[in-house]
Amino acid sequence: MPATYHIEPETPRKADLPMAKREILVLPDARLRAIAEPIAKVDESIRKLAKDMLDTMYDAPGIGLAAPQIGEMKRIVVMDLAKEGETPDPIVMINPEILKYSEETVTTEEGCLSIPEIYYDVERPAEITVKYTDLDGKDVEREAKDRLAVCIQHELDHLDGVLYIDYLSRLKRDRVVKKFQKAEKLAKKAS
Repeated sequence: MPATYHIEPETPRKADLPMAKREILVLPDARLRAIAEPIAKVDESIRKLAKDMLDTMYDAPGIGLAAPQIGEMKRIVVMDLAKEGETPDPIVMINPEILKYSEETVTTEEGCLSIPEIYYDVERPAEITVKYTDLDGKDVEREAKDRLAVCIQHELDHLDGVLYIDYLSRLKRDRVVKKFQKAEKLAKKAS
């Protein structure tokens, strides 16, 4: 039987630096289903994007964010699984790729900043090995397990236009999509 963990956003951590918060796209925005493009080189624009993404994620609050969630179709994700009161430990992954998945699985209750206030249990591999480029342009290979492994898989899915609700039954997924389509129609009528 797979282990069960609960992942929920932590309280935001405020930096002394000015924040560059971006708007987070919400279902049914079609850009959430687009495939992100690889990043050719790590330069100042990518470092600024990473900082904006971290600021946006902390403000939301959340524990992970992929560039397509803010309308940037680039293969970059940010995460920070530090809990309230712990020192922030941001992770930035550029052009990430999962090399290996464990056979053992873990079931977690997942949520998403692009599908607010909706949480469902999702089963994923419990351990992974991921390869990515860091903000210094260095190649990194990292093993991750449990909560970090789940977060990495969730965020990397966004880079390929996949949402965690795609792992649910068709009935549950359709129910979520219809709820957000209805909210979008109501918002358009009101404006």
